[in-house]
Amino acid sequence: MNAPINEVAVWNSDDYDQIIDVRSPEEFRIDHVPMAVNMPVLSNIERAEIGTIYVQKSRFLARKKGAIFVSKNIAHHLENELSEMDSNFRPLIYCWRGGQRSRAFAQICSEIGWQTHILTGGYKSYRRAVVKSLEHIADKFKFVVVGGQTGSGKTDILVKLEETGAQVVDLEGLAKHRGSLLGAFPDQSQPSQKYFESQLVEKLSEFNSKHPVFIEAESSRIGELLIPNNIWKRMSLAPLVMINVPLDARSDYLVSSYKNLIFLTKNLTGLIKGMKSRYGNDRMICWQNLLNDKNWLGLAKNLLEFHYDPAYERSMKRHDRVILKDIIQLNCSTESIIESVNQIKNLKIP
Repeated sequence: MNAPINEVAVWNSDDYDQIIDVRSPEEFRIDHVPMAVNMPVLSNIERAEIGTIYVQKSRFLARKKGAIFVSKNIAHHLENELSEMDSNFRPLIYCWRGGQRSRAFAQICSEIGWQTHILTGGYKSYRRAVVKSLEHIADKFKFVVVGGQTGSGKTDILVKLEETGAQVVDLEGLAKHRGSLLGAFPDQSQPSQKYFESQLVEKLSEFNSKHPVFIEAESSRIGELLIPNNIWKRMSLAPLVMINVPLDARSDYLVSSYKNLIFLTKNLTGLIKGMKSRYGNDRMICWQNLLNDKNWLGLAKNLLEFHYDPAYERSMKRHDRVILKDIIQLNCSTESIIESVNQIKNLKIP
């Protein structure tokens, strides 16, 4: 006897052993429910082929071809990812809107005897919930912004804060970008805007509103991604902890932190040339000479002094913030980072 297929509206429940996204790999890459695994019933190519058949031939032929692909792919997943699942396995399955793709997979799972669930409305219902949550989720938290000039070790401070049990949102980690000229992560592309937002909602949903949330000072854009408006507004009004580190120490930190990019001189050359209209030819020649000479420390110091620091000062003038504490940090060594963390942990947050 088949196990019943249950339609549910909740994806974050202990009632499921695994969340299965049966959409194509490209749909999954753009965004997906947290903790979901991708077991596509149609590959990217197969999905495109069916769309072409639907437009150029007929709906019937498209559905027939789709059934062939779906049957083959479900069999593949049963033989591989699901081969070790016992009779008590409880999957939650979803597709784009809770239609044919998820129901085809769910029907097979039900016939096996697994207690199977389908997400009502599919991914679209999940996305609507994320968008709605972004309108207000930040309002219930007290944000504390950790600020400081580029190279102050702010990200390291947030990491250590989180290790002590503090509530931390690592925007740069979620965005896969350091939010600056040299901010791209080597060999990693940024997530989609939708997946960035999904990660933010998931992270904030884990937090206790009675405790502060520490977050790094950022502009409203991190690389190609935008910080959602509600969160950005709360950040702009939040009190600030300023990390003050000398220029030479920040230069050392920048070289060590961006060492992967240092060896990609072609990338650096392109980035420097892209700033010619802003800083003029003489400054470009200076930076290019430092790059050609592999004078990484000199280049870092020059970029900080003439690009990063002035930009940071302009940004600070645009926001009238309450400064909770100015922390003097002599360098970005582990010992100095921990000392700054201890000072932050001892603050009385209003």
